[in-house]
Amino acid sequence: MKNYNEKQHNFDTESDVLVETEEVEVADKQIILYNDEFNTFDFVIESLIKICKHDAIQAEQCTFLVHYKGKCSVKKGSYEELESFCTALLERGLTAEIE
Repeated sequence: MKNYNEKQHNFDTESDVLVETEEVEVADKQIILYNDEFNTFDFVIESLIKICKHDAIQAEQCTFLVHYKGKCSVKKGSYEELESFCTALLERGLTAEIE
């Protein structure tokens, strides 16, 4: 039996290279809700609860951000997941888009 130090290793460096594959994540999209001059706070809060499944506090916080900052991300996911949510917000007269 050979001592470990005496072992010979024959590696073909071109074919025995460990290649690590990277997982590429698809960047999440988001629905951006924009401020407008005609929808009330209560209506926007109600819409976020009904359509985006926010709880009352989350919907209220998003509504205040929209009012004071002009826009807010209200839901994240893939484009396919967000499309129906965004369409429903638009149908209620809110101003939103998927980014």
